[in-house]
Order: sequence, then C-alpha cells, then structure tokens
Amino acid sequence: MRLIFITLLALILATVVGLGATWMTATRGTELGTLTIGAWTARPKTGTADVDPYSRASIARSGELPVGTGDGVAFSATTDDRNQPLDGRCDVLVSGVTPAARFWTLTLYNTKGHLVANSLQRYGFTSQEIVRGADGAFEIRVASRSRAGNWLPTGGIERYALMLRLYDTPVGVATRTQRDAPMPSIATVGCP
Repeated sequence: MRLIFITLLALILATVVGLGATWMTATRGTELGTLTIGAWTARPKTGTADVDPYSRASIARSGELPVGTGDGVAFSATTDDRNQPLDGRCDVLVSGVTPAARFWTLTLYNTKGHLVANSLQRYGFTSQEIVRGADGAFEIRVASRSRAGNWLPTGGIERYALMLRLYDTPVGVATRTQRDAPMPSIATVGCP
C-alpha cells in the first residue's frame, strides 16, 4: 500500500512540476537562442524551422507572427539601459543609430502586445520618416506629453514595450555584441 501511495504522489508531483514549467515557458518565454544587446532582446531563430519548442509554444499562445530570418529580425525592449521598466508617464529618449538594414520600424506596444491609443494616431516611426542629425543619428522622445522633433506618444500608460524591426539586415544568429550591431540607447530622462 505504501508503494502505491509513493508512486501516486511521485506521479502527481511530476505532473504539477511539468505543467507548471510548461505554463511558465509558454507565458514568459525562455532564454534559449536569445540575442541581447543593451536593453534590446531578439530571438533570431523564431522565424525559422529551427525554433525551439518553448518559443514555438509562446508564439502559438500569443498569436504573434515572427519576422522570418530571411526577412530580418525583431528586437524588443521593456526596460531602459539602466534596467528600469519603461514607464509611459516618464520621458524616455531612444537615440543613436541602428544596425545596417534596408528598412526599419520602431513601434510602441502595451504589455499585452496591442498598439497604444493616442490622439495623434502615431504608433511608431520608420527609417524613411525619421528626422536625423547630420551624422545620421536620431533621437526619438517617447513621452505622454507633446515634445519637439520625433515624438512617440505613450498615452500615459504605466508600462510599455518598444519593438525595433530590422528588415533585410545582416544582423541575426551570429550577432553577439554592440559592435556587431550598434543598437540605439534607451534612457529615461525625466519622470513627473
């Protein structure tokens, strides 16, 4: 009787741990195949047949359509360079240059992956419409109140994510450092 009880307990425990681990990886993702440069994170293999099963489950759960490896790579950021969460009530400065790419987009999403409603109906910028300095660098102000220059409104939401998609770029699985792919910096410059 004791053997049956121990066996049942072990099976129940294994089931709980297995289901819990599966739920955690499907909802929060994993670090398998992750490329991190500064505050930016990408998973270059998500658009390939070589995607790991955890990322595949996360994609299926979110309904996200990943950028294919031959098309480009998508980087996301939920924190600034000092690892502080991106807060829509604060002024955040995204500045610098992007890695070589034929075209890129920078889009602001809420924590559920939806575009953030705002009166301007501006949800992001593209490489073709951004105002740049003479050296090719740019500055984008991400803030709840109107700012001069490239301004991306947050609608005052508490938390958000930035998504930088690079199309037709050499950045990918072999990229490892900021020198390989110079990513824009993200700095919180003021909070009310």
